[in-house]
Amino acid sequence: MSRAKGNKAEDTAVQYLLEHGYSIIERNFYSHFGEVDIIAKKDAVVHFIEVKSGEDYELAIQNITPTKLARIIKTAHVYMKKNALDIDFMLDGLIVTPNNIEIVENITF
Repeated sequence: MSRAKGNKAEDTAVQYLLEHGYSIIERNFYSHFGEVDIIAKKDAVVHFIEVKSGEDYELAIQNITPTKLARIIKTAHVYMKKNALDIDFMLDGLIVTPNNIEIVENITF
């Protein structure tokens, strides 16, 4: 996927999150382990969100691989430590397709 398409999907994701009661803390947080697309907060929980887009849900969700998830987990821990946060957090996927947006909360292996 091109960077432009990725940016458009992330912009769409941010709008969706704002409309559903999330506050955006940061976008594109990098560590030496990888990147988290969006860091948001809702109901005293920090959400580390990986945005994936595709023609359909299945094609998009398949791109959140165990390796990608492991990198997000490590990057989330870096963020929490860097910001001295001791609150609940979860890893989410946000899938953007031409006809739908869906959040998958608390992704695990």
